[in-house]
Amino acid sequence: MPPVDPAELIRPNIMRIKPYRPGKPIEEVERELGVTDIVKLASNENPLGPSPLAVEAMEKAIRETRLYPDNDCFYLTRDLAEHLGVPPEQVVVGRGSDEILHNIGLAFIRPGDEVIVPDHVFTVYECTGELMDGALVTVPLKNYTYDLEAMAARCSERTKVVFVANPNNPTGTSVGGAAVERFLAALPGHTIAVFDEAYYEYVDDPDFPRSLGYLGGDKHVIVLRTFSKIYALAGLRVGYGITTPEIAALLQRVREPFNVTNVAQAAARASLRDPGQVERSRQVNAEGKAYLYREFERLGLPYAPSQTNFVLVDVKRDCVGVFRGLLKRGVIVRSGDVFDYPTHLRVTIGTPQENERLIAALEQCLA
Repeated sequence: MPPVDPAELIRPNIMRIKPYRPGKPIEEVERELGVTDIVKLASNENPLGPSPLAVEAMEKAIRETRLYPDNDCFYLTRDLAEHLGVPPEQVVVGRGSDEILHNIGLAFIRPGDEVIVPDHVFTVYECTGELMDGALVTVPLKNYTYDLEAMAARCSERTKVVFVANPNNPTGTSVGGAAVERFLAALPGHTIAVFDEAYYEYVDDPDFPRSLGYLGGDKHVIVLRTFSKIYALAGLRVGYGITTPEIAALLQRVREPFNVTNVAQAAARASLRDPGQVERSRQVNAEGKAYLYREFERLGLPYAPSQTNFVLVDVKRDCVGVFRGLLKRGVIVRSGDVFDYPTHLRVTIGTPQENERLIAALEQCLA
């Protein structure tokens, strides 16, 4: 008998998953367009790079890569617990916070369970639901921002997980503490609220919710954070979740063994020991964001006020054409069509020189 077509073997829900489309790497643009001296402002990476302490720790740890890493991330878990002021039993470390999102699906979502996400969503949330054959429920954003009241209203007896990126990707907006508290009060007792706070350290809004205070209350809450953004360890893939000991123990059951490398664990621990890493990055980001705001306003381009290290800007025309024009000029950004924003670009805030290069190239494209 001839082999069966693999398309007949796959679970039908897998075909509903949208493959993730990352920002173009520098090497790809060099290869395809022959462009050199490229500025990448597409993937919300920290332009300052990791802490010198993290680099030193990586150089030391890489000599021991013949050995499997600490399976339980014992010391990193305890460092994080001390840093956050929570017991170690409430911390789960993952291969990026994406892995923890994946494990939430494995542990809790059954076929037919509802998973509530916003539209214009980070695709990993949709993938988490689709992978487990859950039923996706999408709720529109309101002024580029999560409409938590509408999301709570869509909950039913079948709703298992609600994903809230705060601040949101790709819009950069955040929701305040009062809105989150009303949302949690309206949430059913059988529903898990997942707050993805990948950009937490960049937030300067005094009304931003103190999400760790919601743990251990009468609602199920998981908070996710990462070392990929302000700590500049995106290439190592290390993130973490904070929740109740009971939920943490269940997530540990589905975690792959040796999921975080020894190099990643060493770099993350060292990053926590550098008190200046966060402040240095916040300062450069704040100055760069103010500059981009001024330039976008000068060019007459609306933008969403951001609590992150990127800005979603409306270029008032087909974003793909502008995106390609920027590529030819050696500037990589993220085209908004990926997020269903056909006239927008998502622009990472870089160094002063990188930001100026972006604006000069953007002016040429728009002209």
